[in-house]
Order: sequence, then C-alpha cells, then structure tokens
Amino acid sequence: MVDYELLKKIVEAPGVTGYEFMGVRDVVIEAIKPYVDEIKVDKLGNVIAHKKGDGPKVMIAGHMDQIGLMVTHIEKNGFLRVAPIGGIDPRTLIAQRFKVWIDKDKFIYGVGGSVPPHIQKPEERKKAPDWDQIFIDIGAESKEEAEEMGVKIGTVITWDGRLERLGKHRFVSIAFDDRIAVYTLVETARQLKDSNADIYFVATVQEEVGLRGAKTSAFGIDPDYGFAIDVTIAADVPGTPEHKQVTQLGKGTAIKIMDRSVICHPKIVRWMEELAKKYEIPYQWDILLGGGTDAGAIHLNKAGVPTGAISIPSRYVHSNTEVVDERDVDASVKLMVKVLEHIHELEI
Repeated sequence: MVDYELLKKIVEAPGVTGYEFMGVRDVVIEAIKPYVDEIKVDKLGNVIAHKKGDGPKVMIAGHMDQIGLMVTHIEKNGFLRVAPIGGIDPRTLIAQRFKVWIDKDKFIYGVGGSVPPHIQKPEERKKAPDWDQIFIDIGAESKEEAEEMGVKIGTVITWDGRLERLGKHRFVSIAFDDRIAVYTLVETARQLKDSNADIYFVATVQEEVGLRGAKTSAFGIDPDYGFAIDVTIAADVPGTPEHKQVTQLGKGTAIKIMDRSVICHPKIVRWMEELAKKYEIPYQWDILLGGGTDAGAIHLNKAGVPTGAISIPSRYVHSNTEVVDERDVDASVKLMVKVLEHIHELEI
C-alpha cells in the first residue's frame, strides 16, 4: 500500500524548520516532478508544484519541516548547549542519539544527556529536566575540538531516526510530523487522473514555528479553496480514556473539524464526509484542542479562503518514534484524490 522506499527518503531527509534546503526540499521536488506541470521554490523556501487546470484554484499544503535543536553555546569541555526549534519536550532528548549537521549531507553523531539521576537529590529525580539541564555530547574534550569537528553556534541537530516497519500495517519513524503528509501530497498528485482544478501542491516551510510558509505561499497563490494535510494525535494507548484519544490508528483518515488554529468550513467538512461515504473510504473525526496546522494560515489569507483539512493519526508525536498506520495513509490519499476530482461540484 505504501511506497516504502519513497517514504524512507522523505522521512529520513534532514530539514529542520528554516533549514529545509539541507535535504528534504530536493527529495520532494524529485518525487513530485513527474506529476505536475511546473515547480518553483519561493523566496521563503516553499516548494510549489502546479498542476494546471481551468477549474477552481486549489491549494493543498503539507509542511516539510521537522522539529529539531540549535546549538546556542559550546562549553569549555566540548558539550553543546541547545535550544528547541519547534515544540519539543526535553524529556524526549535524554539518552537519545542525534545527528549534528555540520553541512548539507555531512553530520557527526551526538548523544543527549543531563545530570545522572544517581547523583541527584530525591526531590530532583521527581522533576522533568528543563532546558538548562540538557546538553549534547559529541565526544569532544574541549570547545576547540568541537569547533574543529565543524560545530558552530547555530548548527542544527536532528534525532538519529529511521523508518522501520512495526507490526503488520504500521511504521515507526522520525519526522512523520509532517513528512507522512508530504508523502500523502506526492501520492495524491501521482494518483490523480481526472480533475479540471488548477491545483497547487505545496510543501511548506516553518510550520512548526507559526505556520509561516503556509502564510506566504497562500498569499502568492490566492486560492479559491484550501486544504491542509498534517498528523493529529492518536492517544489510543493504555491510560487514555476513549473520549480523550482524539483519533485511533487504523480507523481511517481523520477529517478535521477544528483545532487551535482553524475552524474548518462546515460545508467543506460535511462535503468531505459525503465523499468518504460515497466512495467507502474509512474516516474518523479530528477535533484537536491543542496545536494547529497550515489550514490556520490558509483560511485567513487576504479576504478569507474556505478551507478544509485531513489528518493522519500518529502516536508519540514530536518524538523520535512516531507511529502511523498505512491504512490511514491510504485512506487519506484516496479522500484527497476524490476531493480534487469533485471540487468543481462544491458550492460555497
């Protein structure tokens, strides 16, 4: 169901927010190029792939940036102090492996550390570490050695993560937020055969720090309709009551009703539901009380854009081990294809 090799290229390519050019941007361009008429990279770095048509102008966005770290200080003994780029819980950094990106296609390894619990006071052990207690160990013995290895203030860091199968239908990987949506974007372009819409497939930048790429690209495109593809929380794990799980893995694509950034246009929400029912595409609902997506920027463009969104359920979001189900990905692609095939029928 899922093109494993393509997905692997997309999720494992480096591209911390603001540094998407270091790897993932080229992968996206190469993957989507056969299915569109033209591609451009705008001044902020968004990849805008245009499939020409004489129907409604439609923008579909999935962000290609990933959360990461930035070096803010190099200690005398060679340890790196870091700050988060995007929303990161410092607890997810301890005892993890990292890639410290010296340049495009060049990295060194590092390890996330903090004060060992064995020498902490009992009350300190009960507290989660904060950013002042976090460091990255690259094996250097001095600041000078770290600098000789290529580390500078402003160097970006990602988890050392990779794509692996997990059970029969699931995958675990770094950066499924939001590379699984970028994969869905590419697959939608590939599978789309019959649409008169004027379509802009956009792999946006800097979503994790405020939907910035979606804002600028929507302004340039000025679409009649907008759609965002992103992950959402799947808290279908032990200890979470059913009413707080948001979505569940394997239950289908999640049609977004609202999140903190957007209230999706009600007519689009119900129209997408009708399409899912008509074509027997499994779906569920997404109401996310924390977090937002590119839809939040698109729907506020200029005088306003009727906007919808779909979400791919993911466990352990914003970690090195995010988990998705390929059946949900497949359903998301199918629904987006039907949206584009029938967009001329939508009346708002």
